[in-house]
Amino acid sequence: MTEMVYGTAPIRAGEAVLPRWWRTVDKWALSCVLMLFGVGLLLGLAASPPLAAKNGFEAFHYVERQVVFGGMALATMLVFSMMSPDLVRRLGVLGFFAAFVALALLPVFGTDFGKGAVRWYSLGFASVQPSEFLKPGFVILAAWMMAAAQELNGPPGRAMSLGVALVVVGFLALQPDFGQAALILFAWGVIYFVAGASFVVLVALAGGVVAGGSLAYHSSEHFARRIDGFLNPEIDPRTQLGYAVNAIQEGGFFGVGVGEGQVKWSLPDAHTDFIIAVAAEEYGLVMVVAIILLYAVIVLRSLFRLMRERDTFTRLAGTGLACAFGVQALINMGVAVKLLPAKGMTLPFVSYGGSSLIAGGITVGMLLALTRTRPQGEIGDILRRRRQP
Repeated sequence: MTEMVYGTAPIRAGEAVLPRWWRTVDKWALSCVLMLFGVGLLLGLAASPPLAAKNGFEAFHYVERQVVFGGMALATMLVFSMMSPDLVRRLGVLGFFAAFVALALLPVFGTDFGKGAVRWYSLGFASVQPSEFLKPGFVILAAWMMAAAQELNGPPGRAMSLGVALVVVGFLALQPDFGQAALILFAWGVIYFVAGASFVVLVALAGGVVAGGSLAYHSSEHFARRIDGFLNPEIDPRTQLGYAVNAIQEGGFFGVGVGEGQVKWSLPDAHTDFIIAVAAEEYGLVMVVAIILLYAVIVLRSLFRLMRERDTFTRLAGTGLACAFGVQALINMGVAVKLLPAKGMTLPFVSYGGSSLIAGGITVGMLLALTRTRPQGEIGDILRRRRQP
């Protein structure tokens, strides 16, 4: 009925899956993702050897693993990007429940790898962080609930999705993982805002975040230590943040030279949470700006394409995925320059880590699937037809 009323874009009869995918996918966003992965490998060549030497591995042990995980992530991204919005919704919801069960069982079967937060399952040859896979699934679930709430006699999707978000945040806070908890709340807030936010609810949510942060500060030594370190105007040069800030300052505009950086020998997380410090020291501000622009292109192009989308679920889910992806990158880089408290969050497609890479592949794959050009027309078509006499 929708196609009879509004018309459709032409469909090429008998067109194969791959040519149709290539014709409809956002090639600019796809290219930026591939370039980010290439940047990650380049920085891994500099940041990984010190850690490999410390752990008794070959110099490029972690780079080789990055290639394997990255190949899996890119393959996953391509597979998801070829799916329909309906299939993305089904797999996203199923993935959320699977990741949530894994998250709930972390206190029993998880490990902290000596970092003070139980966030991983150790598989011997690798580790899995459930919260990384929970994020895209949660965005899909929340968008589905809010889209259903806008239908006639639909369920109270906004309240239900908020309840799910608070439960997830509670489990993340127990690890503790306040960074991922904040990202979940942010993603829900973005979807709710796009769906037609109530100002009262947004104010109440902001007040709840402030109250929750105050409670966490007074009850969690881990959280309080990070906030105190952030608020302290002086940076201890012997901490990870101190090493990172110094490396960024040393890099200047063009860096100290390829392989000449020293921060990778001092930072335990130089290949993960603070890899942007390695980029800034060896390649300078030029590389950092290039990385920021790549993330900005992915997010902005996705949002502009979603503005033309008339399907409610697609618009909400795509916006949530794009904003969560961009804000995670923003948080990682903000921590490195002391604009934000330390979060322990990776830089998507650039930092080392199997869970981060594959979950990033799922996130961007879903985003590419939701932003593909579809034959059902765009929301602008409806508005133009309504203005016609």
